[in-house]
Amino acid sequence: MLDVDGLMLASSIGQFVKLIISVVAVASYFVHKSVHKRGAVRIVWDSRNGEIRDGGNWDDDRIGTHDGVFHCDEVLACYMLKLLPQYKDADIVRTRDMAKLNDCDIVVDVGAVFDHAKKRYDHHQREFNETLSSLRPELGDKYNIKLSSAGLVYTYYGEDVIKQLVPSDLPLAAKDLEVIYKKVYQNFIEEIDAIDNGVPIASEEPRYKIRTHLSSRVARLNPEWNSKSVVNMDEIFEKAMVLVSEEFLHTVNYFMKVWLPARVYVREALDNRFEIHKSGQIVEFTERFPWKEHLFDLEEEMNIGHEIKYVIFNDKPNSWRVQAVPVNPTSFVTRKPLHPKWWGVRDEVLSEVAGIANCVFCHSTGFIGGNTTRNGAFEMAVASLESET
Repeated sequence: MLDVDGLMLASSIGQFVKLIISVVAVASYFVHKSVHKRGAVRIVWDSRNGEIRDGGNWDDDRIGTHDGVFHCDEVLACYMLKLLPQYKDADIVRTRDMAKLNDCDIVVDVGAVFDHAKKRYDHHQREFNETLSSLRPELGDKYNIKLSSAGLVYTYYGEDVIKQLVPSDLPLAAKDLEVIYKKVYQNFIEEIDAIDNGVPIASEEPRYKIRTHLSSRVARLNPEWNSKSVVNMDEIFEKAMVLVSEEFLHTVNYFMKVWLPARVYVREALDNRFEIHKSGQIVEFTERFPWKEHLFDLEEEMNIGHEIKYVIFNDKPNSWRVQAVPVNPTSFVTRKPLHPKWWGVRDEVLSEVAGIANCVFCHSTGFIGGNTTRNGAFEMAVASLESET
């Protein structure tokens, strides 16, 4: 039998072993949790029973970005992240102190590191030349603008951001989500990437400058260099996020609720184009809706080339339009303009020149014309198609 001293020694050794096991467990728990939240986990060890429990967070998640003058790209990057459930309550830490940035869960536009695994999204490194196409080759090879921090965040989180904005009564199929993702990039994110990285809009000097784009309006929120006012830059940054949110939400909602529903009608019109005219180069819509980008996408998808020259559609009661298809969705140059003898001519004079009743107008550049009837608009399209120029 053990004497009293032996019992006391055994008890002490047992408590010591239990303490060591608990310390190891605490360390393992902390390491595990710190993968997801660096420096923000509070671990509680109950010395009475040796159990470990999560004592909650010392602070919220943190999104890091640089302080000082802000730009549209990191403002938008922060806004998009805060649309996601994991970052909706995150604090935005604006600093260039690497110790503080290292304590953040995700960092954008600062730190000289791009590493998706570590959630570091800076694009200022000399060696950085990533584009949406280089990081997401499955999307195609036409997205070749160097990414900003906004583009990097959108590259990896864009689909999840869009999913947060899908109305519950408007489910979005996977293929439609990809279409919306691409369109939002092309029509919103890409511009911000290009401006922030100094990519010119044209290979030659533009004939005029655009000074009212979103990036310039965000920049104007920064204090002027000679301002004497004392301002809270974090509050101004929040105002900038409100500004970008309005345009981002408008863009996403437009493509989901207005633009995408028109796609089925454009496809039907393309399927029926030979019933409209034997050439298959005229399509008809029964009402006015956004059709240009759908037309170009579906021409490629259906492998029909650039055959379509004119679109006719009902604009309003007693008003039909005939529009020449542009060489690309945003161009003023058309594949084949309306008959050149009609340009800038109106009403009865146009009807007499064209030999078509009920003409209303033809634009001075020949990209669009009007007639009060469907047959009149169709005849204008046919006559333009058959003209030599």
